[in-house]
Amino acid sequence: MSMPYFRVPLNLPHAATLNRRLLYQLDRVCRTHGLVLAERETLEARVDRLQTLLDPFFEQGDNPPPAEAAAAVAQAAAWLREIVDAVERHRIGDDRLGQVIRNLFECLELGEEGAHQSLRAGENPDSALRAVD
Repeated sequence: MSMPYFRVPLNLPHAATLNRRLLYQLDRVCRTHGLVLAERETLEARVDRLQTLLDPFFEQGDNPPPAEAAAAVAQAAAWLREIVDAVERHRIGDDRLGQVIRNLFECLELGEEGAHQSLRAGENPDSALRAVD
């Protein structure tokens, strides 16, 4: 099913910033939903792994050469999918978490996938932030 999405150029430094927001949002929803500590720690470890991958680009302030960028995008997207799977499995998603997920995929030049994954992570399908002019 096709849905509108934003085409954003690759921006790994900003993806690192958004990943920090993801950690905050995950912590918030885990506490709100009373997710047990072990499951929360597993989710946070996934986000930490993603942060370790993205931090060097944040510090450089730019994307790496194309081959390195492609490898980073592939790995980041795989880990982000695991996070979305866990959010959906534990039923802890909400609108703000879904928005961060969508934005992260967009920064990886995966806007169309982000539009779908964000809904799985709880983003409101009627959100004005989803509208594409």
